[in-house]
Parts: sequence; C-alpha cells; structure tokens
Amino acid sequence: MKHSHILIAALALALSACRPACRVVRAEGSRVAMDAAFDARPDAEAIALLAPYKYRVDSMMGHVIGTSAIDMDAHRPESLLSNLVADILREAASSTLGRPADMGLVNMGGLRTTLSRGSITMGDAYEILPFENSLCILTLRGSSLRKLFENIAYRLGEGVSGVRLEVSDDRKLLGATIGGLPIDDDRLYTVATIDYLAEGNDGMSALTEATSRVCPPGATLRSLFITYVEQQAQAGRSVTAQMEGRVVVR
Repeated sequence: MKHSHILIAALALALSACRPACRVVRAEGSRVAMDAAFDARPDAEAIALLAPYKYRVDSMMGHVIGTSAIDMDAHRPESLLSNLVADILREAASSTLGRPADMGLVNMGGLRTTLSRGSITMGDAYEILPFENSLCILTLRGSSLRKLFENIAYRLGEGVSGVRLEVSDDRKLLGATIGGLPIDDDRLYTVATIDYLAEGNDGMSALTEATSRVCPPGATLRSLFITYVEQQAQAGRSVTAQMEGRVVVR
C-alpha cells in the first residue's frame, strides 16, 4: 500500500483504540495532495503516533494468501483480471442458486490496479478491490439481458463470464451468446454482479429491469476474491486466467 494509505488506515485503528477516552476538541479542513511529494515529507509527530498501528496494518496487509501464475491487468474489451473476477462472481452465486449464475459481470472501473505474478498479499486484494461492493444475483428476462449486452457494447466491453459478445467499433452489439446459445427473449437468466452495477450505475441501466434480486449478506467482492485465492493455494494451485474472446470489437 502507498505510505499515505497506510497512515489513513493506521489512524483509523488509533482512533478506535482510544475510544471512549478520545474526543474531538477542534476540527479544521483543507485540501492536501496525496502524491509523491506528500509521502516524501511526512509529519514526524504523526508518524510517531501512528507507528504501532502502522505495524499492525503492515502485518495484516503483508500476509500472503496465495500466488498468481501470471501478470493480470484490467482493460477493455477483455482482460485477464476482469475475466478472473467475473468468473469468481459467477461461481459465487452457487451458494445461493445451487449452481453458477448464467453470467458474471464486473465493471473495469472497479478493478483499480494490476495483479502481479508471484505472491498475492492481503494488501493486493485491498488495492485491486478497494470498494465495499457486494455480490448481487439478479434475474433478468432475455429481452432485458439483450439490453444489458447493448449497455456493455456501448462501453466497448466490461468484465464478463459465461457470455460471448461481438461489438462494433461504433459501440453497437453485433452478436451475443450466453452459455453458448443465442438469447431467448422469454427465458429467465441469472446474472451475478455487484450492488453498484445492480443499481444501474456505470451505464448498466438494464440491470434495473431485474425481476428479482438477492444480495447475500457479507459477500463482498473482496472477500470472495480472497476466499478464492486462499482455496486455490490450499489446493496447491496458483491463480490464473485466460483470454478467450469473451468481448470482441470488430
């Protein structure tokens, strides 16, 4: 984690540790650029105050939970990291549905950094997935699913699992299959995604047409990612992904 990020996390631990004895006596605000210049000139008093809490944060974030066989990043129309996370979401629906969802969906903007080859730490999970997004399993009629594919086409790709999309460079949907089959407008399909997208954000307006929505408690995307990496490690496997032509721009 960046030095300034560690300070913020350590400060949160320090404040929680001193309650209820601590009280705010004055509050002032200003804009401070969190950049390399800030990290180069840290406040000595603050560093001393936060040192024991920073140690605790470093210990937690430095914990190795597994390994990655390859470097993975996130980019449109398709990427290794987005494929991996979309697959994790789709499989995570099994605990609710008794089977994987028909489709997994994650937005590229929710994946904030790359996953490097080698050890995967708890800190890596927090840097890649810094938001408190949670799993939501939506049921969509085929006609709404087609609109969702059009939403994704307009974005020139997002992280998907279980589907294949062909998109024109002017953002039109040219073709789509789900589970290897054409869309049936009258059939009901399940989509495993995150609550942020389930609300129609990032241009995924079709998701608001869901006929049902289940968001299992405590199933954050980060926790699902961590669990998956740990399970792979316990099985003696490294995390990996493949480019499969899930979204192709022509």
